[in-house]
Amino acid sequence: MIRELPAGWAACTLGDLVERIETGKSVKCDERPPQGLENGLVKISAVTWGEFDEQESKTLFDSSHLKPEEKIQLGDFLISRANTLELVGSCVIVKKISKNLYLSDKVLRLVLPDEAKPWLLVCLRSQFGRKEIESSATGNQLSMRNISQQALRNVRMHLPPLAEQTRIAAKLDKLLTQVDTLKARIDAIPALLKRFRQSVLAAAVSGRLTKNIEGSDLPPGWQLVKFSTVVSDLRYGTAQKCDYNGGETGVLRIPNIGDNGIRLNDLKSSNFSPAETNKLSLKKGDILLIRSNGSVELVGKSAVVGSREEGLLFAGYLIRVRPNAEKAIAGYINYWLKSPAVRQIVEMTARSTSGVNNINSEEIKSLIFTMPPLPEQNEIVSRVEQLFAIADQLEAKVASAQNRIDRLTQSILAKAFRGELEPQDPNDEPASVLLVRIKAQRATAPKARRGRKAAQLS
Repeated sequence: MIRELPAGWAACTLGDLVERIETGKSVKCDERPPQGLENGLVKISAVTWGEFDEQESKTLFDSSHLKPEEKIQLGDFLISRANTLELVGSCVIVKKISKNLYLSDKVLRLVLPDEAKPWLLVCLRSQFGRKEIESSATGNQLSMRNISQQALRNVRMHLPPLAEQTRIAAKLDKLLTQVDTLKARIDAIPALLKRFRQSVLAAAVSGRLTKNIEGSDLPPGWQLVKFSTVVSDLRYGTAQKCDYNGGETGVLRIPNIGDNGIRLNDLKSSNFSPAETNKLSLKKGDILLIRSNGSVELVGKSAVVGSREEGLLFAGYLIRVRPNAEKAIAGYINYWLKSPAVRQIVEMTARSTSGVNNINSEEIKSLIFTMPPLPEQNEIVSRVEQLFAIADQLEAKVASAQNRIDRLTQSILAKAFRGELEPQDPNDEPASVLLVRIKAQRATAPKARRGRKAAQLS
């Protein structure tokens, strides 16, 4: 809370500005967005910070109960009444709309003077406003939160003079547009890095990463062989039930196969016979891959076993591949399994309409392996790791930049909320006079009048 308000500012509540709060209904809908002249009901996902997303709506089966005043119009101030804690109370001003959309029971329309809407958006989006909203919301901390109409009316605000509101809104539009442009460019970088990694892998298994070659011909000394010829052992894991702290021996499962190797932060265990331990115990240089999953993108996902995973066992939805050390090394096989061409074959082979996608041991053995000489396999692994390390560093910098941009937005809003974004003008009409005028207008307005037009400042 600001200890002392800037000159001409006034402390008030949202209820001092809002003439009324309107809500819609909860009715049966088709989940698809409405087309043409069809009527639709707006979803809470349409009302997040930023532009109103009319595609986030669903088609009404029955429109007979609709009232004209429930239809969403240009200039409406909409706020999410129910959502996760981070998004409850998120709001937008509708600046464009082409569909016939109506309010739902989870989206509220705040009717207030048009001139006050931009400032209200600033207040509710600022850190102070978010704290007010979040402290007023009720519900389970981990699920959907709700904020009542009365709680919204009680949200505290700091109101600048109307002329200053206009100046602040104009400055904010300019600054936040620049921030949004920068954010969009930075947000696009992870996708570029993903394509870069795929290009590196494609080059690695075709010879282009280590040889100056063109076309599709393999370099001299490279061979195309069945994968089975470079594997000394390939087998499924244990079907024995495991649990957290379930026994003496840890068991790797699907969640342990991460994007950048094996993860041990979600490890289950059990007790096994000496025979099964001897048969399924992992060694450094083994490769684990997922053989069955509801998501086809995860089938065939692989990771190399390191020294810290030695002695662990693996579950039945995983396959252990033990390379023939005279023909192939684990690091190269792992990158080969992740390469675009192999991923395409694996996903085509595994894809199923049953809901469970699967690739079996014989299908894996029959894959055609691109085999460079052993020394070149080591060189390829080294180069891929170097290039991936650069990509990882860039990704970390992108994540840091994204965090700084998020903080920059809040910093700009905080300056606006403290009256530091634009200089005060002592000639501005004080906000207290504005509040008196709004109160007087309400007192003289016809009580029965419930039109769609928002109250206007004189």
